[in-house]
Amino acid sequence: MATERVTERSDGVTTERVVERGDGATYVDKGGSGMGGVIIGIAVLALVAIVAFFLLQQSHNDTLRTNAVTGAASSVADSVGAAADNVGSAANKAADSVTK
Repeated sequence: MATERVTERSDGVTTERVVERGDGATYVDKGGSGMGGVIIGIAVLALVAIVAFFLLQQSHNDTLRTNAVTGAASSVADSVGAAADNVGSAANKAADSVTK
């Protein structure tokens, strides 16, 4: 029967388990505290926040651009309407002067 000796140590951050077998083989298993996963999680969260910020800014800029184009189109429509009224008035005056 093989003899096996197990030694476990922990310093609060890393856990180390050493297994020594009677055949001369030694296995060392080191486990971390999982802080790497926490750091990766924070980095992913920060990346998501940055992407969301830029997407919201892009949406805001698109809204401003749409409002500017709408305002310009409304202004042009008002100008065209006023010009059409002026042309109509001038045509009426010309017709009145010819018929008198």
